[in-house]
Amino acid sequence: MPDVLIRGEGVAAYACAHLLGEAGFRVVQERTARTRLPAILLNESTQALLGDVFGRRDLFEGLPRIDRRVVAWGPSAKANVLPHSAVVVSEAELSERVRTNLPGEERRKNAEPDWTVLSSRPLPAPSVEHHFGSRRAAAVAVKLIDPSDATACWIESLEGGWLFLLPGAAQGGYLLAVGDKPELLLAESRLIAPRIELAAGAASEFPAYPRIAHPLCGPGWLACGTAALAFDPLCGDGTGHAIREGILAAAVIRAAANETEVEPLLQHYQGRLSIGLLRHLKLCREFYCTGHAGPWWAQELNLLDQGIQWCDRELGGAPRFRYRLSGFELQPIP
Repeated sequence: MPDVLIRGEGVAAYACAHLLGEAGFRVVQERTARTRLPAILLNESTQALLGDVFGRRDLFEGLPRIDRRVVAWGPSAKANVLPHSAVVVSEAELSERVRTNLPGEERRKNAEPDWTVLSSRPLPAPSVEHHFGSRRAAAVAVKLIDPSDATACWIESLEGGWLFLLPGAAQGGYLLAVGDKPELLLAESRLIAPRIELAAGAASEFPAYPRIAHPLCGPGWLACGTAALAFDPLCGDGTGHAIREGILAAAVIRAAANETEVEPLLQHYQGRLSIGLLRHLKLCREFYCTGHAGPWWAQELNLLDQGIQWCDRELGGAPRFRYRLSGFELQPIP
């Protein structure tokens, strides 16, 4: 069976490694250091997808659970309470929970792999990053004033950006501030500010705008996870999409082992991930159209529109695909 090197960590890398290992490929995973999110929200569909990939239903035992969302979105909007079902976990802990031993770990480390899956930068030339926004996020540790708030997540749009409060364990949690600095957004806040106290410690900052590497693949290599795409955290679909990228990367490599023509498989991979970004950009646009008025919102909306136009050009309209996923395998469309 072919040798596969997977460079990087995260759910996309672990999903790809696990599926290829289960299929008998010789897989080596090279772990790389990168900044991890202190807390992410996994909805029921993402939990189910992870359970299917790793064949486990105990992955989320003991994690804090969320049963409702409280949303105030739009100028002078009133809080709207919506049912929700999700768990909260740090990105580092999630990686530990899905980490598996790979049967091919002891292959010759200096041997040239048949395939390299990159979930960590850098990517081979001529791949470059295209980004469609300028917004940054700051994650700040907080303490909840009311313990009854620990089973809800809170979202609020403001003139200078938006806030997302994600509770954790022991009456703690994290505040995600996108746009202005956390203290400036909290000064505007009517929904979230009265519910929290900022904890000691510096905020961790990271880009919060959608972006894509292009091209996403080439002869003998595929990019997935954060090396391929990054989503706006507002929509909550980044982790689920990353898992699907890992599934598709593994399926492409498995199919390539049985086909003489690899280029159509790479075109399929490029097209599917590009469509995923396009859908995300359109969903973001719906939120940024209604979040608030003002220069910050107008600027980010304009950059989202540029991203939608870029995806449309790259995809050339509605592409016709030659393959489809059946379970975890890629099969030709008759």
